[in-house]
Amino acid sequence: MAMTTFPVNIGAAASHSGVSAKMIRHYEQIGLMPALKRTESGYRTYAETDVHLLRFIRHARDLGFPIKQIAELLSLWRDRRRPSAKVKALALERLAQLNTKIDELQAMKRTLEKLASSCQGNDRPQCPILDELARPDLAAVGSRARDKRTVKFGT
Repeated sequence: MAMTTFPVNIGAAASHSGVSAKMIRHYEQIGLMPALKRTESGYRTYAETDVHLLRFIRHARDLGFPIKQIAELLSLWRDRRRPSAKVKALALERLAQLNTKIDELQAMKRTLEKLASSCQGNDRPQCPILDELARPDLAAVGSRARDKRTVKFGT
């Protein structure tokens, strides 16, 4: 593999960081990326530190951190005097959000399993799944999942 010579253009930065060129432009627009140097013809140029920053953002996105929290993490990353307690607090907050989402998805899965098992899946038109989804008191499967309840229906 050839050694990369920096600065690079947006395509190379995207390739080296795993972040699409579109998202790189977006991150710059919203302030996650600092204003970049440009060539005389107006093209952005990316230093090795910019690509490293993009990898940081990508890893944080891979863990599901929202943009606001990524901005906080970047600020803490740049601050060498940061208390690690702040970083840990952000990670624990994200973990709690993930656990809530997992609970919601598991409740939705249980509901869908019950609905699917109640359907004969044959050539007849009767379908308890559609009947259940059409119930007026079934606000939304997602809201039921958030309430950690499963749909109950007749046998």
